[in-house]
Amino acid sequence: MLESLAGGLIVSCQAGEGDPLHGPHFMAEMAKAAYQGGARGIRANGAADIRAIRQAVPLPIVGIVKRHYPGSPVYITPTLAEALEVLDAGADVAACDATARPRPGGWTLERLVEEMRARSAVPLMADVSSVEEGVRAARLGFDVVATTLVGYAGDHEPLGYRPDFALIERMVAEVTGRFGVPVIVEGHIWEPDQARRCLELGAFAVVVGTAITRPQLITRRFVEAMGRRRTDQGEGGGHEDSATVRR
Repeated sequence: MLESLAGGLIVSCQAGEGDPLHGPHFMAEMAKAAYQGGARGIRANGAADIRAIRQAVPLPIVGIVKRHYPGSPVYITPTLAEALEVLDAGADVAACDATARPRPGGWTLERLVEEMRARSAVPLMADVSSVEEGVRAARLGFDVVATTLVGYAGDHEPLGYRPDFALIERMVAEVTGRFGVPVIVEGHIWEPDQARRCLELGAFAVVVGTAITRPQLITRRFVEAMGRRRTDQGEGGGHEDSATVRR
């Protein structure tokens, strides 16, 4: 199953509460659109969405459950309870936060991996924020390491609309080169050329979410860019003829 993802695009179909597309029906339809476009896999959040997507498309599903617990910053499949929801929903890969941050209820990453391995042979994906965390995950026996939390956790500065290619190259060298564990790049990818570059650097596959599945944020990016153009022109400057304006 993992080999079917090699060199391909995994589309993250997620929409939280308050998002116009929140709900299993919309996410299943989004997964259908991704499938028709050539996606090799889907990343989905929550048992209901995973089950709906499973009925909608014949693609491998990377499953997570996002849940916040007081006193812990870890919310991507933080404990065994969420991991079991992912497994019971029928995900083909179970992903979890594999950062060094404290987990809820005193859980350790080692314990979570041990408990999941005891219950299922489903491949495990580690969402990490640094090369060091990727190496640790490989040593713990994760089947795949993903850059999901780079720029969102740890000491890495925010990335915006461009992935950290230097970090990706190091991650591939350390995690795949030393341990033979595939690296999937996820996060901050907005352009097809960026996704292609990740593969050129040795990434096993690429996950893209917001740039494909979050219309309100895609719209905002256009609006902000257009606003910057108006600001650059200055108040009252840059007169254009009517033909230019119509274009």
